Amino acid sequence: MVPTWLTLLFFQLLFGSPAWSLQLDLVSYDNDFVDPSFIVSGAFVNTTWEAQQTIAQWATELSTSGPWSVTNKTVSPPSGDLHDYLSWAPYLWPNCKDAKNTTELSPQQIWVTCPYVTRDGEFNPDRLLVNNVVAFQNLSDAVFYGAMAWALNSQSSPIFSRNVVSYIKAWFLDPATKMNPNLNYAQMHRGPDGQVGTHTGILDLKCFVKITIGIMILRQGKSPDWTTDLDDQMNAWANEYITWLETSAIAVEEGLADNNHGTFYYNQLAALKILVNDIPGAKNVTDTYFSKQYLSQISASGEQPLEAARTRPYHYRAYNLAAMITNARLAQFIDPTSNIWNKTTKAGATIQSAVDFAMKISPNKSDEADETRELYPSVAAVAAIYGDPKGKYTAFLAHGDPQYFGEAYFLWNQPLAGGTANATASSPPSPTGSGQNGKNAGISLGETAWHDVAFATCFAVLSFVSLF
Repeated sequence: MVPTWLTLLFFQLLFGSPAWSLQLDLVSYDNDFVDPSFIVSGAFVNTTWEAQQTIAQWATELSTSGPWSVTNKTVSPPSGDLHDYLSWAPYLWPNCKDAKNTTELSPQQIWVTCPYVTRDGEFNPDRLLVNNVVAFQNLSDAVFYGAMAWALNSQSSPIFSRNVVSYIKAWFLDPATKMNPNLNYAQMHRGPDGQVGTHTGILDLKCFVKITIGIMILRQGKSPDWTTDLDDQMNAWANEYITWLETSAIAVEEGLADNNHGTFYYNQLAALKILVNDIPGAKNVTDTYFSKQYLSQISASGEQPLEAARTRPYHYRAYNLAAMITNARLAQFIDPTSNIWNKTTKAGATIQSAVDFAMKISPNKSDEADETRELYPSVAAVAAIYGDPKGKYTAFLAHGDPQYFGEAYFLWNQPLAGGTANATASSPPSPTGSGQNGKNAGISLGETAWHDVAFATCFAVLSFVSLF
């Protein structure tokens, strides 16, 4: 266990500013796509230094629990193969009144004996007895933030890239721990007629977008830890999984879903095709979404009727918004000339219309006050993309979260008002000085001998202490 004072000292040396100035709780954003070349370039707005600090903080925090493996579970899927991903449908609850048992049923007996019924929006707590879903969420965030942290400070902190590579190897590549490239038992229905995965389970790997970003950052930044052999292995795994996503009955069914399930399906598939460098295939994926599901997802008022009909409408509006914005960012990455942000639905609405509408809804109306933060990344994205001349988006963010400029999303949602310039920050990188070389506009790593010695000493002590 690394002492708190030592971690603070590590950040003080790494960023050249007090680590205790802003400590934000780790947030797993619903989804997002960040152009890897932007992160590798290091050409950041001067006011984003606190967001950059947060990224490294979160990467470090996640590293204390990784790596993760799909095989790390105490319940086997029906196949008997721990390498098969397994999760249980979150809103299904057992109804044992007609089970005709004469003795109390054990949990294992309940899982196969009692019919399960849906309670929309009510999580069955025992779903987390099988925790592949949370493990993958943590993995995706660790790769996402870890790769960014490496790109910001690679020469001084190679531990970030080494961690990311270890996470990817454990989940996807190492024979003893890797996941089979399918979701045959994702969000599995239990009960006598269950024991099979469902199309909704494809949602569990929606954040493959974050995995893709992390790998592409390592590629473009030429990390020595991400070798050609590892890249080839990862592409082979991804291609097998892409085939499953495009041919499996439950995956195809998910791709036809009209609500957020369909939106996130296209997030995942497009990102995977980008990962394996199938750019025409990725373009076909985003084109399909924007010519099908998207057209009916936003009404003229900006409401998302399919999400509003759910028992947790505030959450589901924000959830689908994150997926829509991710699809738009993927489309723009694939084709920089795309005018996707002005694409209208059949009702004449845009993504901006949906954000504007969601901002007007009080979460208290549906007893969802704790879901307010979920909307903030989408508000920041719309402000950066469409502009914020009247300051309504930044006012909304500042009212709900006075420290929004310290959130990780603030880095890549620019221009966006907020934050303060770091007095010690360097100027934007020259053509020969980029983020992966430790020179960027937001964090001044310092290039003096005393800093190098101090950092090396602190890093060595951190590494040593972490062994105990």
